[in-house]
Amino acid sequence: MIDILRNKVILGYTLFLLAVSFSVFNLEDNTSKGLLSLLNIVLIIVPLLSSIFSTIYVYNSSEFIELLVSQPVKRTTLISSISAGLTSSLMFAVLVGIGLPVLLYDRSDVGFIVVLAATLLTFVFVALAMLSSVITRDKAKGIGVSLLLWFYFAVIFDGLILFILFQFADYPLEKLSIGLTAFNPIDLCRILVLLRMDISVMMGYTGAVFKEFFEGITGYLFIGTVLIAWVCIPIILAVRKFMKKDL
Repeated sequence: MIDILRNKVILGYTLFLLAVSFSVFNLEDNTSKGLLSLLNIVLIIVPLLSSIFSTIYVYNSSEFIELLVSQPVKRTTLISSISAGLTSSLMFAVLVGIGLPVLLYDRSDVGFIVVLAATLLTFVFVALAMLSSVITRDKAKGIGVSLLLWFYFAVIFDGLILFILFQFADYPLEKLSIGLTAFNPIDLCRILVLLRMDISVMMGYTGAVFKEFFEGITGYLFIGTVLIAWVCIPIILAVRKFMKKDL
């Protein structure tokens, strides 16, 4: 964690988030509008940087990892420590870059949930990056897989959902849309924030249906449980793969 925190990319990432967050709040007279603008950055930039940086870091540390594997260190300890170091460092950057401006300009529940959403997305995409870097030996392929996953969740997934809903518009697809939303952590975090802000226009079809089915604490518990699964399952798969991997 100390090694990663000294990395210039992490420092630049923190300063970038700070600059963007302060700019967003200073450009808008209404802090709610500033939070909406900040949410768009959280949903796009945070997953992208978390995924790409984590993947590149693991590949660049391959020789160091091989050295540690030859020592009396358990593989589970090694891979979980790398994951924890990446997650905590990127989370620190998010808490400073986004949490500090939110604390200064908007201390509401919505501001807290925006920071929480950014933190959860960091956890999820670090876990996915660890899995892709462990599965794929080639560095270019591993980075490509991470980019493809980010592009799929950020752009392609919503297009596929809309295509399915339009093709089967005559059928009741409300419950199906909720189930499909659980397969996209970015959409879950977006709905998590917008449920609290109560802006039905920006929630989209799945968000409106989600609010109808899950009012109050039930919706938050559902989103929290699914996001925890998005963190735990990739990490467990990465650990299992790393245990059997021939380095």
